[in-house]
Amino acid sequence: MGGVVTNLELFADHYQIHVLDDDSEGDLSVVWTDRAFLDGLGVAEDGLAICTDTNMIVDVGVEVLAQEPDDDSDDYDHVVEASVNLVSGRMVVLGCTDYLPDAARIDVPAGWTRVRVSRRNLAAAVFPDRDCEDEPEAVLEDIRLQAWPAPCSPPRAYKRWIRPDT
Repeated sequence: MGGVVTNLELFADHYQIHVLDDDSEGDLSVVWTDRAFLDGLGVAEDGLAICTDTNMIVDVGVEVLAQEPDDDSDDYDHVVEASVNLVSGRMVVLGCTDYLPDAARIDVPAGWTRVRVSRRNLAAAVFPDRDCEDEPEAVLEDIRLQAWPAPCSPPRAYKRWIRPDT
């Protein structure tokens, strides 16, 4: 049931990336509630702020689907989802300090869209093996965004990864 996938590498400055409606004027700095920090997902009507566990480049795959995908949360460390109103029919995906006019734009059906955020490789990205021959910067957090048309509904956490202290 796969859709068209767009692959991006984004700088997760301030430990976050954003998903916005192309016409959004929302302020995502106000979405950080206790629940949002726990879920790693701040929700506004026309935008999402997605926490990352690294303040570096992250791999982001965006998949636009016709319907809700199967639950494959066992393959990921952290999986949450929320509704966002993409009235323009264009979803913008960017690092939170990226230049908005240059950001990736992905066509989606206009209106309410459910976005599932699945993240993996979190422990390796946060605590890279310093003895590894590869540079630590080569260890990327992997984020998959799946979007499909769906009525607005409350955010949902399928699986939470809690960052270890050490």
